[in-house]
Amino acid sequence: MGGTVDWDAYSSLHRADDGGGLLDAAKILRQGTLAELVRYVMLLPEDKRMEYAIQKAGGRRLDYADIAALAAREGFPRS
Repeated sequence: MGGTVDWDAYSSLHRADDGGGLLDAAKILRQGTLAELVRYVMLLPEDKRMEYAIQKAGGRRLDYADIAALAAREGFPRS
């Protein structure tokens, strides 16, 4: 995940195994900025983090590896 990150981009939290598809919007668990949702996932118990994915506006779906990489980036807004 190189390049510039738009931490304020609208994003939604999903179960990693929800299958996406036509009813994807109905499966949203939480909405917020990319930074807020990355922070939320990283505050979950470690054994639960892989159960979630973040859908960024525009269609990119981030799995746990992507989320953890974003959280570790220099410049990640911690609060």
